[in-house]
Amino acid sequence: TGSFAVPDLPLGQTYTVIPEKDIEHDNGVTTFDLVKIARHILGIELLDSPYKMIAADVNKSGSVTTLDMVQMRKIILQIYDEFPGNTSWRFVDKNYVFTSPATALDEDFPEVITVENLTAQGAESDFYAIKIGDLNNSAATNNLLGVDDRNFAGELNFYTKNQSIKKGETVAIQFTATDFTDILGFQFSLDFDENTLEFLEIQEGELPELSTDNFGFTHLQNGIVTSSWHNFGQPVLLDNRKTIFSMQFKALADAELKDIIRINSAATMAEGYNAAEELLAIRLQFDDAGIHAKDFELLQNRPNPFAKSTEIGFYLPDASSVNLTIFDLSGKVVKIYSDNFEAGHHTMTVKNEDLPTKGVLYYRLETEQYTETRKMIAL
Repeated sequence: TGSFAVPDLPLGQTYTVIPEKDIEHDNGVTTFDLVKIARHILGIELLDSPYKMIAADVNKSGSVTTLDMVQMRKIILQIYDEFPGNTSWRFVDKNYVFTSPATALDEDFPEVITVENLTAQGAESDFYAIKIGDLNNSAATNNLLGVDDRNFAGELNFYTKNQSIKKGETVAIQFTATDFTDILGFQFSLDFDENTLEFLEIQEGELPELSTDNFGFTHLQNGIVTSSWHNFGQPVLLDNRKTIFSMQFKALADAELKDIIRINSAATMAEGYNAAEELLAIRLQFDDAGIHAKDFELLQNRPNPFAKSTEIGFYLPDASSVNLTIFDLSGKVVKIYSDNFEAGHHTMTVKNEDLPTKGVLYYRLETEQYTETRKMIAL
């Protein structure tokens, strides 16, 4: 609840209350926040509270500029672990009245509260807590290990062709879209099997404002490329099957592409945003689905082992209800997830914090017609 108390202080003295929280800098910071700041800078939609202005000033310069956006994107892409010149949270005396949002950063607002001549009745010290970089209040405040499940208003689908790749060859992968309509931005993790593919380069496509700066390579050794893109101010409509971006890899082993690459939230949360500011789920679809359309398939979870969360991918030849059961080495059920899915590729997210048992675990996916089990490790 944010409540606090300090008992047994000598009376008649002067005390200063200094709140502090400086963990999880990426908590609540998404590409949608970049959209909000860009629209503010362009005068399209001004930030409407002094607290949002403070949240947007991520480099603590006293103004909101594109430099703040540069630092935020590096947080989203996980190039930075923390804001170089700021804490993850700032606190303002709740009783302080700002003149206006526009002048908030010019004011000498109090971030501590001083109590003079403490009496037996005590003294209230209330603050507003401001998560730096979070303009839409998406930060998880009571559970900093993960955010709650989100409701998506639709999907933004990326497409690529399934390929049978051979060891030693260069693999070119084009990513296109068919429903890129009035899109403000997106972010995701592109997860590939680092034992099968060696990343070479990213090539720009026909998406405005997209360059190699929209990708992060901090987790390449774990087979993850992060991405964050938004158009500066206005939504984008892209014609069907225009190339968004391309990637090149070197094949280290024989494989089918659909088995070794996917879009998920392994490092950067996968989500998109449309002109109505609605949240969109990001999906990667393979054009040559007919290659495997007859087969049910349960994929190995990634990452594995995992410390925070892991994605379990699977393919359904037909629409079906699905039960995902996690159990330990003795066969005791640890967790059950249930949902309904259409035919095609899907993923389910398992959070480490939801599993009372750690170590070697098994997961079993059951549908009306199929059952398959695999092993994973929760750290």
